[in-house]
Amino acid sequence: MGIKLRLTIMSFLQFAVWGAYLTSMGSYLFSIGMREQIGFFYAMQGIVSIIMPAIMGIVADRWIPVQRLLGYCHALAAAFIILAGYYGMTTGTEAEFSTLFLLYSCSVAFYMPTIALSNSTSYTILTNNNFDTIKAFPPIRTLGTVGFIFAMLLVNFMGTENGTITFSFLGKSANFLSFQNTYSQFFVSGILGIILFLYSFTLPNCPICKDEEKKTLADTLGLKAFALFKERKMAIFFIFSMLLGVSLQITNGYANPFIESFQKIPEFAQTWGAQNANALISLSQVSETLCILLIPFFLKKFGIKKVMLMAMVAWVLRFGLFATGNPGDGVWMFVLSMIVYGIAFDFFNVSGSLFVDKETNKNIRSSAQGVFMMMTNGFGATIGMLGAQAVVNHFVFSSESAEAQIAGWQTSWYIFAGYALVVTILFAILFKYKHDKNI
Repeated sequence: MGIKLRLTIMSFLQFAVWGAYLTSMGSYLFSIGMREQIGFFYAMQGIVSIIMPAIMGIVADRWIPVQRLLGYCHALAAAFIILAGYYGMTTGTEAEFSTLFLLYSCSVAFYMPTIALSNSTSYTILTNNNFDTIKAFPPIRTLGTVGFIFAMLLVNFMGTENGTITFSFLGKSANFLSFQNTYSQFFVSGILGIILFLYSFTLPNCPICKDEEKKTLADTLGLKAFALFKERKMAIFFIFSMLLGVSLQITNGYANPFIESFQKIPEFAQTWGAQNANALISLSQVSETLCILLIPFFLKKFGIKKVMLMAMVAWVLRFGLFATGNPGDGVWMFVLSMIVYGIAFDFFNVSGSLFVDKETNKNIRSSAQGVFMMMTNGFGATIGMLGAQAVVNHFVFSSESAEAQIAGWQTSWYIFAGYALVVTILFAILFKYKHDKNI
């Protein structure tokens, strides 16, 4: 089996684990009476990303081969998410926030570092086998998004009916309770995580960088990656990565409950979009799959600054189209929002990761990826989800009528779009980067 195919399978499983619950967990929490705590669950992904990816990056650079550490983290993440699913199964709507939140938090504490670890694994193995990472990595990462879509659709169309597992498509199954509204999504994620844990040990070894030079304490702890903040270009890049990271998890946490809220409006109650929010949202990942393939061309032609600006403008459109659309005659706006998501996510996350890889030396590469993850999915996503929770709770969940809640959702999306627009303007002014098309 070829190197790129092996890494492609790893990427598929890596994001299938996440896709099983990331976009649908909000609906499950809503169904068990935790609607006002949705933001805390998604913010926890950010909180653990502040420190865990950096720590695991240091461990991978200094002590444990990155592909093995990837497997260990997935094993622990799977164990805790399965426990969360079991707790949800045994308690139903009586589940306590503290217990479910603790189990979930332990799981994401070990899952979130694997995003950077899987990137580092791919970059290291590709480099060791003389591949150009900018050309070879995007197609591999594309299959990660396919894995995410696969898990999303599996959870959307798979469910329970009279105590048995069944599938539903286009509303053909009666009395069908989709996994996207139940604890079962955690079991799906856990099973996929165990498979990836086992698979990681079949990957080529990524040797730890060992040199004979005397190391300082900063060298030993892998803290040299933080010295990147001394470079003005990298410091501004990381700061804006954090500011743009604020947007990353908002639609993951709230798009599903938002679209499903239209079920309470007679005009939209029976529309396919309102009934299959997860499937509709999966169009975002389809777009992501296609946009990843464009990254080598866009990075070479336009450079990181313009590519990042494209991502920022796409975030403005992503939120703005949610504010103006609906699952009925305005469903085309939802679909367009899903399409621009590919640019919003890939041109930021994947291009940013490649930029960090190219701007750092091999001795701190995993640590640098951890820092990028810390700034985006760590500080950025944490601030974003806590802020989004405050906005949504104020404008949406403070109202009881369905109409008032829809109006509150629209106001919330406009606020998020306005924030993204301000970040876009500031980045265009402050980030200085001269692109050389010949490199």
